[in-house]
Amino acid sequence: MNQILYVPDPILRQTSKKIKKITSKEIDISKKMIDLMLKAPGVGLAANQIGILKKIVTINLPNENNEKNKIYTLFNPIITSYSKKKVIMEEGCLSIPKQFADIERPENITIEYLNEKNEKIKEKKQGYEARILQHEIDHLYGRLFIDYLSSLKRNIIIKKVLKLKKAGDI
Repeated sequence: MNQILYVPDPILRQTSKKIKKITSKEIDISKKMIDLMLKAPGVGLAANQIGILKKIVTINLPNENNEKNKIYTLFNPIITSYSKKKVIMEEGCLSIPKQFADIERPENITIEYLNEKNEKIKEKKQGYEARILQHEIDHLYGRLFIDYLSSLKRNIIIKKVLKLKKAGDI
């Protein structure tokens, strides 16, 4: 739980379990996740990326004005609607270090999740924040951004990560 898992770790392909009630245990996990995410540094982290199969996502949304980033946790997040308009942006992943690819995703989403107080929140998200959330929520279902690529491109990226690991560069 103190380090980020890399592809092809099988835990990254497993579906996380829904949390029945947010307790101090889940809140402690989310705090550790935020620390790891900020140290990496990353804009998001899903619990299964650190070997915990619970539906927990942490977000580190950069502020355009170089003010303090918006850092928050979502428990049991689900996307309830997607916009028809899609945008292509480059994505990377802490579990797939030093690899990037252009990925098409819906521009806007509506999400539902629980906060630390077990309150249900429903929000519309757009742009970069919507993209980060889609990427992280995918993790909870064992999906990675490379799954949106051809099998050839996906396999090349996985081989590059294995090579970096073997060389001790990650």
